Amino acid sequence: MSTPRKEGRLQLVALGANVSANGEPLTQNLTHAIKAIADSGFDLRAVSRFFSTPCFPAGAGPDYVNAALVVRTTLTPLQSLERLHEIEAQFGRERVQRWGQRTLDLDLIGVENEVLPDEAGYHRWQALDPALQAQAAPDRLILPHPRLQDRAFVLVPLVDIARHWRHPVLGETLVQLLARLPEQDLAEVVLL
Repeated sequence: MSTPRKEGRLQLVALGANVSANGEPLTQNLTHAIKAIADSGFDLRAVSRFFSTPCFPAGAGPDYVNAALVVRTTLTPLQSLERLHEIEAQFGRERVQRWGQRTLDLDLIGVENEVLPDEAGYHRWQALDPALQAQAAPDRLILPHPRLQDRAFVLVPLVDIARHWRHPVLGETLVQLLARLPEQDLAEVVLL
């Protein structure tokens, strides 16, 4: 007898931390965060392994531990992001500086083949000049995450659990996006 499929859509979530919220190892903090995500109503479908990654941007703090999840939920993407931000706050996350140190960073990376707010809005943020990226933050949810294809620390954990997910704008799978990154970027992502 098969188990009934839970309603909702699959969502990709990236996790990261480079400062311990309570003195525990970062891997333990992420383990607690994953449990908090499951306890808050997300149906965990897959959990990546943990990876050590250099701080981004370089010099902004200690190295990170990163991971990724596939979850199923009936929440809208915006509701999911709000819930993820609530969990970040439970772990001591304060949004003081863009790309600053983090006790917990939860990013909604993609929701099946959804593009938000629309393809033009996605392209506007995806093409933003790198010098402006550290200063400008979207005032709304952009999906898929506009920097996904540029970041090994996001792609490597996602490929670990959702390698065949296809970027709805770029048309490539996560594996194909990962293959386009420089070897040096990939070498810096180390399995823990």
